[in-house]
Amino acid sequence: QVQLKESGPGVVKPSQTLSLTCAVSGFSLTSYGVDWVRQAPGKGLEWVGAIAGSGGSTYYNPTLKSRLSITRDTSKSQVYLQLTSVNPEDTVMYYCATDTVRGTGQYSLVCASL
Repeated sequence: QVQLKESGPGVVKPSQTLSLTCAVSGFSLTSYGVDWVRQAPGKGLEWVGAIAGSGGSTYYNPTLKSRLSITRDTSKSQVYLQLTSVNPEDTVMYYCATDTVRGTGQYSLVCASL
């Protein structure tokens, strides 16, 4: 069974670094990529970035690229997001998703609030 479980600090102050972890099970990170998206209240989903399964290449939203880092530890089956110099616009819900469940609504989420 494919599962994604996120964890994070809950509260991050302006100018600090937001660090989120997406722990996955039921599939291999070397076979499937993981995407991060976020959603502001009353707004649509915004793609943040992704890390590919094969090779682990990373792809970032151009508007966040200078502050964003997505990495993974395949031995721990975890994907990490780091967003530096957070500001009020970053006060949104963050989601991680994988290709294996995309489109099914099986998203886990964590709120990172400032």
